[in-house]
Amino acid sequence: MPVTDAVTALLALDPFTLDAKTVSTYWDTVQRWLLTDGIRVLVVLLLGFVARWALHRFIGRVVATMTSRTAARLATAGGAGRVLATATGLAGERHRQRVETMGSLLRSISTFVVGIVTVLTVMALVGLPLGPLLASAGVGGVALGFGAQSLVKDFLSGIFMIFEDQYGVGDVIDTGEAIGTVEEVTLRVTRLRDADGITWYVRNGEIVRIGNRSQGYSAAWVDMPVSYLEDIENVLGVVRAAAEAFGNDPTWSEKLLEPPTVLGVDSITGQTVTVRVLAKCLPGENFGVQRELRTRIKLAFDAHGIQGPPLPPFSTGAHS
Repeated sequence: MPVTDAVTALLALDPFTLDAKTVSTYWDTVQRWLLTDGIRVLVVLLLGFVARWALHRFIGRVVATMTSRTAARLATAGGAGRVLATATGLAGERHRQRVETMGSLLRSISTFVVGIVTVLTVMALVGLPLGPLLASAGVGGVALGFGAQSLVKDFLSGIFMIFEDQYGVGDVIDTGEAIGTVEEVTLRVTRLRDADGITWYVRNGEIVRIGNRSQGYSAAWVDMPVSYLEDIENVLGVVRAAAEAFGNDPTWSEKLLEPPTVLGVDSITGQTVTVRVLAKCLPGENFGVQRELRTRIKLAFDAHGIQGPPLPPFSTGAHS
């Protein structure tokens, strides 16, 4: 007899009519249940706790292994490799936080799943009807799914964004709706602050594409126009010397991933010849590198007497 039937029958009796035989009968029923289904319930609860502990321990070891392997790989990497790894988000505090965030999320999911399975198994053992409960849960799940589609979409997108490390706090990203620095990343929204100081809250489910300007490296393009009459080999030599001196400057070498490259003549328009230089640098440093490199090349041109493109003739009508 299931324990629920025994308890129901016991509660239905008049307590003033109970005799020792009736109490003994029901007590024997409870004892038999404790020795059969009761032990099964205890075993199920024990297995649930053991499964939760094992899953949490496994997730914790995976998190610790991923963090330690990344630290060991960075310790053996060269200077440029360490700089690039840091720039791509594979090192340091950001990687540790991302791994621990995923570990916390996985622990929560495992606890929820193990708890649901344990409760349903115990309910089946004690004789509670699961059919109506599951049917109600199914109807409620369908209604919740239709009513909270956008919320579920935001959560799923947030999980994949965190798992794939598409961006993190401090990155400058382009979400299509806004461009700014990431201040906070949650499972539902991403908070940005643009160059004008405006705070943007972008739902993760609405982000179709992401342009991360803080991962990998930045490209500093410098175009220097000179006169068509200048000796181009002399011009390229002066530009290479200025770029090499810039790359060897300790103040700027830490921001460069490799020495600046003189690509040569990029275009010829009228009386203007444009020489292009490329400098790969850390994310967010391209504007400063552009300004400094352009200044140094200009000073080198002045020192070697290299003329810029001729100015357009003034219109005589402008002075009349």
